[in-house]
Amino acid sequence: MRLTGEQRAVVEHGAGHARVAAVAGAGKTTTLVARVLHLLARGVPANRILVLMFNRSAREDFQRRLVEMAPAGQRLPDVRTFHSLGHRLTASLTRWGALAPRRLIAADWQVERLLRQATLEALEDGDRRELALEADTLEALAHFCGLVKAEMIPAATLLERFDDEGSEHFADAFERLETLLAEHGLMTYSDLLYRPLRALEADPGLVRRVQGFLDQAIIDEYQDINQAQLRLLALLAGRDADVMAVGDANQCIYEWRGAHPDTMREHFTATFGMATDYPLSTTFRHGHALALLANHAIAGNRRRPDQLCLAAPGNPRTALTIEQGRAALLATLDRWQRAGRALDEACLLVRSWTLSVPVQLQLLQAGIAFRLSREDRFVFRLPLVQALAGYLQLARSPRLLHDPAHLLRLFEQPTPFVARERLVALVQRLAQAQQYPERDDPLLAGLKPMQRRNLKRRWALLCELPRLGDWPPARLLAHIVEALDAEKVLKRAAARREKGEEDVRLLDVLIEQAGETPHIDAFIELLERPVENRDDGLLITTVHGAKGLEWPLVIVAGVNEEDFPHYSRDNPLSPERLEEERRLFYVAVTRARERLLLLHDGGDHRPSRFLGETAWEDCQRVAARLEEPTQEDVPLAVSSPDLVSRYLAGVGHSAIPLTPRGMALGERGAAYAMQPYRPGQRLLHAVFGEGEIVVVEGDPADPVIEVNFKQAGRRRLLACRAPIELFGSEKAYPESAQGERT
Repeated sequence: MRLTGEQRAVVEHGAGHARVAAVAGAGKTTTLVARVLHLLARGVPANRILVLMFNRSAREDFQRRLVEMAPAGQRLPDVRTFHSLGHRLTASLTRWGALAPRRLIAADWQVERLLRQATLEALEDGDRRELALEADTLEALAHFCGLVKAEMIPAATLLERFDDEGSEHFADAFERLETLLAEHGLMTYSDLLYRPLRALEADPGLVRRVQGFLDQAIIDEYQDINQAQLRLLALLAGRDADVMAVGDANQCIYEWRGAHPDTMREHFTATFGMATDYPLSTTFRHGHALALLANHAIAGNRRRPDQLCLAAPGNPRTALTIEQGRAALLATLDRWQRAGRALDEACLLVRSWTLSVPVQLQLLQAGIAFRLSREDRFVFRLPLVQALAGYLQLARSPRLLHDPAHLLRLFEQPTPFVARERLVALVQRLAQAQQYPERDDPLLAGLKPMQRRNLKRRWALLCELPRLGDWPPARLLAHIVEALDAEKVLKRAAARREKGEEDVRLLDVLIEQAGETPHIDAFIELLERPVENRDDGLLITTVHGAKGLEWPLVIVAGVNEEDFPHYSRDNPLSPERLEEERRLFYVAVTRARERLLLLHDGGDHRPSRFLGETAWEDCQRVAARLEEPTQEDVPLAVSSPDLVSRYLAGVGHSAIPLTPRGMALGERGAAYAMQPYRPGQRLLHAVFGEGEIVVVEGDPADPVIEVNFKQAGRRRLLACRAPIELFGSEKAYPESAQGERT
């Protein structure tokens, strides 16, 4: 097994705790397999070594590699996930009488049934019950219950951090769920850690029975463990076992389920004590351009390790491209296939599933095969999309007003906050009578004024639609959304703020897509086209779903402000959330081996600030110099010379001279005298990238300039306020100034 010097240092670590900071693609599995074999060769018994992996697939991969590399007949240690470890502990504590016997329930429908019962017991108000039983609210409640057990805090304490409408009953529902689980002798996956940990922490005698069996504990993806996992590990390791934590704080993207970026440093020291730190800074995944881009992309975070990602010699020359508009996606896939490459070698990543909708529609129109990591996220299977397609169908087919099943589909989405049983009875009457019930009709008895108004307004919209069938699809869809007050309803109905914002963004996406379709019938057909996953197609998944994976070609779509990073007027970015979003972007870009394409939408969508932070054009120029050092004495102008200088030193090319290209983009500070602007000058914008001035207007001391950007098209800017610098100029501007005129 051939190892680098950094890898050998980890493998040969002696006594005491250790922390290993491993960049993306650093060969962690190879290193840890070698570490285990080294411990066995040193005489550590296999049954006194515990290896903990993040999930089942990682565990299976590690076990396979360990078996392949171990000498024949060698006894091998336990390789487990935290849940499988918890399962074994639960069984032991049950045998000892410390825990009551319980049966694990794994099926989603079983958990949902218990959540429904707990919700009904926690709420008495009928209308609130109906909303609380919506699928999204039950999903949010399940997440809340899991987070209580992951963070090991009281439900009432956790609820204080939730400000989402409709979650007020979550703490009571959690307590009732716990009672139901106990009464029926059941437990969920979260209980595999929660129950044994609570039992152990309540009884020092039990702790003594489970301690003393380990000499070595190795934990992969340590940055993603939560409080329950950390505390359980500390109990098992005790004072005698040496703990080796392996991970990358820059890839901590699970804060929403209890992980924390400081786990690798402050939390480790507070739990286990001092440790020897080892870097694994060389990536074997991609070339210099992408390694540099990744370093620039994460540099804005304060909570991060002071460590650079360095490309190993012989890595692929990773090509970087930033494009505007979805046409670039089809062009990239066409070139990829014409080069003899298969679509299943590529992956398209999105920040959230909503951002995959325009991509799905575009691929459907183009006849390009694709597959989704979650089949329920196919655009035509989304309940809201099905309903909106139904509204459009009604505009073309008035006879659907007589179809109770079709009417029910339209009355249910977006929710009118009325019980389904009442809606079923109402649409049966409407389909037959074609007239809305009188105010004193028993069908409307007990409804609040707002519910009555919503139902009557929706029926009025349905009666109006057949007269609007000749409208362009985008205009008609926008009218439907406005008449339904859909944005307000979706935000109110969502159990989580981010879910409501995603649903509202979905409306925007559909209206934008409708604007690109000339006729309403074609748009309806597109929304309802039945498509199944194709194994030979382009994989579409979220960045969270891509963690730990890699592909030759990676496309990141929807890299727009407010989409990635995700925020809104009602949900602004805090410094902590911005850092989490930046880590998510770092994970996204580091999945690529040979080619990375970053796509922003253009139009009304501003490119993400993350594009400017990558300094991608600098990265390409530096990589070209490293790969073909024909002009090694010619100075290279870069926006972050300190970072690039450290990188060059790390890969053994510190002789390349660097000059600062103005101040680093986004850096605050004094600005030097500005050179006059004139057509033909080239400049760099912190967000839009490189461009050329084509028009200069107004006061020469405060001009308006029109710039043709390579990626963002033509933009009009207030020159003295925009975050731009002229090539060859010393001028730079604060990142808070955008300066764009619409």
